[in-house]
Amino acid sequence: MHSDAFLLSLDWVLRGGTCGLVLLLAAMLLRDHGRLVSARLGALFALGTAAYAICSAAAAHGPLGGWAFPLLALSAGNNVVFWLFAAALFDDGFRLRPWHAGLWLVLVVAGLADCFLGARPLGIVLTLSSFVFALLAVGQTLASWRADLVEGRRRLRLFIVGASSLYIVLTAAAQLAGSSHPVPAEASLTGAIGLLVIATAVAWALLRVGGGQSLFVEARAPQTEQPAPPIAPAVAPDQGLVAALERLMDVERAYRKNGLTIGALAQRLELPEYRLRRLINQALGYRNFNSFLNHYRIAEAKAALADPAQAAVPILTIALDAGFNSLGPFNRAFKAETGMTPSEFQFRPARFQIRREGFPRPPRVATSSSP
Repeated sequence: MHSDAFLLSLDWVLRGGTCGLVLLLAAMLLRDHGRLVSARLGALFALGTAAYAICSAAAAHGPLGGWAFPLLALSAGNNVVFWLFAAALFDDGFRLRPWHAGLWLVLVVAGLADCFLGARPLGIVLTLSSFVFALLAVGQTLASWRADLVEGRRRLRLFIVGASSLYIVLTAAAQLAGSSHPVPAEASLTGAIGLLVIATAVAWALLRVGGGQSLFVEARAPQTEQPAPPIAPAVAPDQGLVAALERLMDVERAYRKNGLTIGALAQRLELPEYRLRRLINQALGYRNFNSFLNHYRIAEAKAALADPAQAAVPILTIALDAGFNSLGPFNRAFKAETGMTPSEFQFRPARFQIRREGFPRPPRVATSSSP
């Protein structure tokens, strides 16, 4: 009995430390990046993690009293928040949709019903949903990993999502294996240790990224003119490499190759892939390789759509010639870049049409001198 009391006390101490850490992280995210969706989702995920740390403790529901309802709600919906946070953190073009909030609300209602009604089938369904959202987060992370040009974010993404997803999966497996029995003090303490270790590592990783490579950036608004890269470069560029890259894109129009990868482009420049990533990110200011390619592709498409001599050319043909593999991705990228559909751009008043002399290059941004 004395041993169990000591384990429970230590369990609550560790969970209290986890709560303090993630609440501090949430406050810092809101203070420094409060306008950004990714930071808000990160703060909400931190709150949900704190709620889960409390609700998952052995014999926790008795002492919670009136706090049980909001804590259980935050905990029940946290798997959805984790998935959305991963999507927003690693995809600069992510947008929240109304159905995301609806999905979160469904999980919250189901979680509360399971807690207060004790329906075992519903509990199993909710536990299995943890696996689903963990897999979705991992899939989102891996799908956009190759195109990510932010070195710090590339290193962090696999650890953050991998560690958090592993914890979700292991917790769900434990719940499925023993959901009908009280949580033993030893198992609760083990869970508290794992949660604190992961929370500490993730908080450290999120807060230590610097050097002009923040994980949290403002999404660009659609532009009707040539847009500037979203991030100022952190280092002075190698002008010879920049010139070679611009020649490859402007003159040889390498972007037209369907399915062009950063590895293939690096081979053409006879550069290691990591150096090309660093060049495009830190010298030209792009955070994503697809955004870099789409700048050139959409610039060519805009020139073609503005050309009266090509008025009869189908938009699909223009998109394919520019390097897109189908009309859907072209329409989405064009709308995100210009705020208009290709058809709207093609038939707008002539005074707004872009100039057709030559091919536009990415705008050069001011560089800071190396120390």
